[in-house]
Amino acid sequence: MEQTHTTHNGVAATPGAQRRVLVVEDDATIVDAIAARLRAEGFLVQTALDGPAAVDAAEAWQPDLMVLDVMLPGFDGLEVCRRVQAQRPVPVLMLTARDDETDMLVGLGVGADDYMTKPFSMRELAARVHVLLRRVERAALAAVTPRSGILRLGELEIDHAQRRVRVRAEDVHLTPTEFDLLVCLANTPRAVLSREQLLAEVWDWADASGTRTVDSHIKALRRKIGAERIRTVHGVGYALETPAP
Repeated sequence: MEQTHTTHNGVAATPGAQRRVLVVEDDATIVDAIAARLRAEGFLVQTALDGPAAVDAAEAWQPDLMVLDVMLPGFDGLEVCRRVQAQRPVPVLMLTARDDETDMLVGLGVGADDYMTKPFSMRELAARVHVLLRRVERAALAAVTPRSGILRLGELEIDHAQRRVRVRAEDVHLTPTEFDLLVCLANTPRAVLSREQLLAEVWDWADASGTRTVDSHIKALRRKIGAERIRTVHGVGYALETPAP
């Protein structure tokens, strides 16, 4: 396992300063390129080249975020994600070489927050890392200064303070991204939000190339809260269905 750390020679901190990112990728060229870009963004970076090394590094180093490739020696990135999330919740940006929606949904199901398909631009990867970390900061702030009350939409219940969701009084486990996506839809129930609107609101990402990320998260969310609760408006976007008044 390769380990690298950013130095800060008394200069003004960049936006990612002091945040720890674990990059897990078995291609040395790709892992070096990602690490170099994230170091340039001001992050502290550690790398791992296989599944077991990644789990060990996550336990020992306690990263703030993982950039995690799906295909790894030892055991794959999905298993890495399962084991790391069992230890402590960590935002995960998953990388996949295949543009396969099934792989993406499985990744989201084991706790990944976002995914990118290779090849990708380093600029976009760095932007996604910043977005995921900002979401964690917003969640922490919400825990300290929560919105009052619980939103009930029929059998769907959203507790903003505890960031919990229940359907028919049963707890539903959502990833941080899924929760934010549901809240975004619930803020204007029945109103249709475009994929671009959702991407901007939830991911802080304005590039239309990311709209498939929205689609995959919607599918994952439907599996958890019920497909009938999210309506697709073809060619436009999605709306959260609510009981008739």
